[in-house]
Order: sequence, then C-alpha cells, then structure tokens
Amino acid sequence: MANQRVERALQSMRSPDPALRAQGFDFLREHADAYVDEIVEAFREERDDELRCLLLELITEARSPGALTVLADQLDSDDESLRFWAIRGLEMLDSAEARQALHRGRVNGWIA
Repeated sequence: MANQRVERALQSMRSPDPALRAQGFDFLREHADAYVDEIVEAFREERDDELRCLLLELITEARSPGALTVLADQLDSDDESLRFWAIRGLEMLDSAEARQALHRGRVNGWIA
C-alpha cells in the first residue's frame, strides 16, 4: 500500500491498545472518501473478521460509487455484520446500480 498515512492508521487498528485502534479508525472515517481505494484494497486482503467489518463500515462511510462491487459482493456473506454494512452502504449510495444489487440480494434470499 502506497499511502503511509493509511498504512499507519491500519496498523493502529490492529493494535491491542483500544485507544490506538480507535485513533486509526477515526482517522480513516474522517478521510474515508479520500482513501476509499486503499480501504477497499485493505478489506480484500484482510483475514481478521472484526477488522474486515470495521473496514467495510469505513467503505460504507465513503459513499463512493467505486465501492459498489465490494459492497454487493458482501450481500451473501455468512457474516451478519458484513451483510449489515453492505446493505447500509448500498442504501447510502442510492443509485440505480445499488438498488439493483439490493433487489438481487432480496431475490436470492440474502436479504430478508
């Protein structure tokens, strides 16, 4: 990952210190729209379920049309938290494509 500020924030989010975790998350939340591509990349590479959920929340906060695919891909996740943030993110995008993804999720039984 090229951006050192994002990388430091992600490292903070992995810290055992709750204050550092919150600090990293808060930084990325404030700048989610500017760093959405880096956050999406980190989400795709992350294996820790809790951190993946936080990253998807940040992707949702970015409200970027470029995040449509990653959000739609999580509609069929086994993880209820990931599905929640995917649905919320698509609702917040409020585009024709996002509504289509939500409709497909309902038709496929991924969304109640």
